Amino acid sequence: MNHVVCFSCGTKNSFVDRLSFREECIQCGADLHVCKNCEFYDAGAYNECRESSADVVREKERSNYCDYFSVGLGSFKKDNKADLLAQAEALFKKKG
Repeated sequence: MNHVVCFSCGTKNSFVDRLSFREECIQCGADLHVCKNCEFYDAGAYNECRESSADVVREKERSNYCDYFSVGLGSFKKDNKADLLAQAEALFKKKG
C-alpha cells in the first residue's frame, strides 16, 4: 500500500499500485495527481518543476497527465491565520 499526503488539507491517502489521474482526497475532495503532490514540484524552480523534460502545467493544484509525476513526500503546510495577519501587519507597519 502506498500513500500520498494531500497538498490541500494534509490528509494521508492510500492507493495500491499507481496513483490514478482521477484520484481525489478522501477528506477534502482535492485532486491528488497534481504538481503540488509530485516529488519534482519546487516553487523556486523554473516552471515550479525540477524535471526539465516535463511539459508546462499551469494549474499546479488541478489533476494533470504529466508522464513524470511521482508521488512526493507532500508539501502540505497549514497556514495559521494569526501568523499570516502578524506578517501582514509587520510588513505595513510604519517605522519611526
